[in-house]
Amino acid sequence: MLRIPAMSPGLSQEKEKESNIMTKLLGVIAIAAVAFAVAPAQAAKHSVGGCSGANLEKTETAIEAMPDGDSKFVAEKEITAAQDALLNGKMGVCGMHLNKAMQATMGK
Repeated sequence: MLRIPAMSPGLSQEKEKESNIMTKLLGVIAIAAVAFAVAPAQAAKHSVGGCSGANLEKTETAIEAMPDGDSKFVAEKEITAAQDALLNGKMGVCGMHLNKAMQATMGK
């Protein structure tokens, strides 16, 4: 086989570019994976501030003012679950249930 010397450097440069692109792509994927792994932990951390006695009390007052119906029933169940989670030290779960209870009071 005959090799053309002028083509060899071009092919190696092309392979080097592909390698650089793959390396950069893998780096971006790794950064995205870390971001997606950290995001739920940060969300739970921020919901801790939302699950407080004051916020529970405000939500309970809003629920009491609601007319009877499905929305009120859902809100009462969620506030009960939030209180239970708070007593068990599950702040992320408490925040989630409190948020659902708040949405039920505003939604309908």
